Amino acid sequence: MLGNGVVGILAESMNKWERRVPLTPSHCARLLHSGKGNTGVARIVVQPSTKRIHHDALYEDVGCEISNNLSECGLILGIKQPQLEMILPARAYVFFSHTHKAQKENMPLLNKILAEKATLFDYELIANERGERLLAFGKFAGRAGLIDFLRGLGQRYLNLGYSTPFLSLGASYMYPSLAAAKAAVISVGEEIATMGLPLGICPLVFVFTGSGNASLGAQEIFRLLPHTFVDPSRLTELFEPARVQTQTAQVAKRVFQVYGCVVTCQDMVEHRNPAEVFDKGDYYAHPEHYKPTFHEKVAPYASVIVNCMYWEKRFPRLLSSKQLQDLFRRGCPLVGICDISCDIGGSLEFVNQTTLVDSPFFRYDPFSHSYHRDMDGSGVICAAVDILPTEFAKEASQHFGDILSLFIGSLASKKDIEELPVHLRRACIAHGGALTSLYEYIPRMLNSDLEPVLFFVVSLRGHLFDQFLINEALDIIEAAGGSFHMANCQVGQSTNAMSFLELEVGADDSAVLDDILDSLTSLANPTSGHGIIREKTDMVSLKIGRIQENDIGKRYNIRKKATILILGAGRVCQPAAELLVSIGSISSGQWLNSCMETEFQENNYVEVIVASLYLKDAEEVVEGIPNATAVQLDVMDYGSLCKHVSQVEVVISLLPTSCHSTIADACIKLKRHLITASYVDDSMSKLDEAAKSAGIAIIGEMGLDPGIDHMMAMKMINQAHVRGGRIKSFTSYCGGIPSPAAANNPLAYKFSWNPAGAIRAGRNPATYRYHGEILHVDGENLYDSAISLRIPDLPAFALECLPNRNSLIYGDLYGIGHEAVLAK
Repeated sequence: MLGNGVVGILAESMNKWERRVPLTPSHCARLLHSGKGNTGVARIVVQPSTKRIHHDALYEDVGCEISNNLSECGLILGIKQPQLEMILPARAYVFFSHTHKAQKENMPLLNKILAEKATLFDYELIANERGERLLAFGKFAGRAGLIDFLRGLGQRYLNLGYSTPFLSLGASYMYPSLAAAKAAVISVGEEIATMGLPLGICPLVFVFTGSGNASLGAQEIFRLLPHTFVDPSRLTELFEPARVQTQTAQVAKRVFQVYGCVVTCQDMVEHRNPAEVFDKGDYYAHPEHYKPTFHEKVAPYASVIVNCMYWEKRFPRLLSSKQLQDLFRRGCPLVGICDISCDIGGSLEFVNQTTLVDSPFFRYDPFSHSYHRDMDGSGVICAAVDILPTEFAKEASQHFGDILSLFIGSLASKKDIEELPVHLRRACIAHGGALTSLYEYIPRMLNSDLEPVLFFVVSLRGHLFDQFLINEALDIIEAAGGSFHMANCQVGQSTNAMSFLELEVGADDSAVLDDILDSLTSLANPTSGHGIIREKTDMVSLKIGRIQENDIGKRYNIRKKATILILGAGRVCQPAAELLVSIGSISSGQWLNSCMETEFQENNYVEVIVASLYLKDAEEVVEGIPNATAVQLDVMDYGSLCKHVSQVEVVISLLPTSCHSTIADACIKLKRHLITASYVDDSMSKLDEAAKSAGIAIIGEMGLDPGIDHMMAMKMINQAHVRGGRIKSFTSYCGGIPSPAAANNPLAYKFSWNPAGAIRAGRNPATYRYHGEILHVDGENLYDSAISLRIPDLPAFALECLPNRNSLIYGDLYGIGHEAVLAK
């Protein structure tokens, strides 16, 4: 049935308020009639529904068929998941399934999909190349949520003895359109501007948390009122006596505007060390370094908190029940909570339940810690509706369908999912009775049994599901011979939100745990050991929890501080030192701190020594880097070199290639590991047996080029081989491609190393194979052999490419010598 061009639209059955549709009649008309069938859609069958926002007759008018029978449909669309009995064999389904998060309550649906050999796509997983969701309703949640709350605010103030213009508002679903609802809010705003608000409830301050789509939607409605936005640091000024006196001088002692304040994480917490300033990256990676301040600096001045932030339990709460009780004891003006995030028991501890569209409020009394359905008594009113976008079903459906209709042609006409664009293939959870490769972690997370002698708890945070990093984390554990058990999982609910996963990772051998820890730490770095280049360090962060076996805790407690010697003071030395120190902080220092549940005296477990011929250069490299020191060293002074090498565990040489043989000889003699970024030449290759005899690793080509290109190449080649593929040709492009602003030299080249060395490299001869023929270019003719490369998606790049040294050796190293035409 797949790819037959017949599309079905389900009648929504999960919630009485769900009136949204994936495609409106106008979308269906375009799909059926644009270009005489060129859209790939031949027929659309719509299940009848008497509550859908668009009547069945409107679908019939544009050529859709109305029928309960969707058996002829190869592609079936919905908003929410259908009843299990509605799943037909061998069809493709698209809806919000919530199955990719491996929650047990949604597994019956996934099992049904698999049993029927159906195909499942999830809207939540359709994302662009940056991992940003393309199909979402966030702004509509914010819009509907704030309108509903303003209506309740009017009722609450009336119970407190104040009549306000908010009483005239209806709930969002009561308006025929978003425009009509906005017009009603504008009318309330006009009344405030002319008649004012009672002084007893002023200044009326709305605090918005977060800066995502939900917050922007709520602010959009708020801006329809006469308003002024105030920086969080200036909230106290609204309550200064002089300002209040100015307000009381106005007509009938009324105030003619409301105040808004947008707060983000830097306004909610502060570093526990008073000498440190807030750093967003550090906060996401190490929230334990920060303490909450929202209850002290913002909440005391808020009349309404509009909560749109994503929260994980490892972060400080926005407000705890105890903090709210203390605020009320001090007489704070807080009247209500509009929790659009609907994060039950989350950032607002006392919001412990969802509410309904037709009964959106409960009242929480912080003194008695009791919950009520009326608005008469003390406390705060709270709204926490979890299906807000459906209140503007018409506009939300139009917005959703505008994007979805772009994909329907491909989904409806392709018989093989491999023919689909990559963003749709990645959104396919199951096909033909099996999970697709990206989602094979689901049963692994559900079924992994943890019966090890030793284990620790690891917390992973980041784009675990939308970027599929969860697969890599589980692969690391299983490949090393470990086991795992999912202890906790919280998945981000917005486009940019991170997910949180807590795993109990175990093994029978402590060395296996070491390997797993090192590999997971590598995954958590901007450039991982798996050849993945992270654009942002917050793609995934790592925190190691407690060791569950005393013997392991003792063993790690006696580990010595690891010391690394960096030789050189060039451009790459400073970021190398910074990265090594940060890795040490994540992988060892905090691990030991939490393992032993004692204060670990050192903030970093890795010490870096930077050595240069000129001490001043080394001192400039380590300036401002904790646990990094500078020394003067001439590596040609063999005795001095050996002295410094003997004091460390690992040597990283960022010196010219000509120095490496001497350094390697010292490392072999003293049994210290050596890493370089240089090409492995004959002189280094000859040291292989001596290094093995000494029990050390000498690793070369571990930079950008060569280095990262090798890792990415092997990852792609291995993936192709696993799928039974054959490498027909392989060309690798790597070099110093600058941003346009940094292309400020005649070569338009990003120099991260010695410019003289880069020019000299342009005189190296090159050998490569092209269409089966081995070609050789002499060094003096290398620049004449340059070819132009244009990338269609990046028209601004006019690249000139040169062959680089001997590419033939990589055929065997990459394991494709018998397969590929190789160029590098």
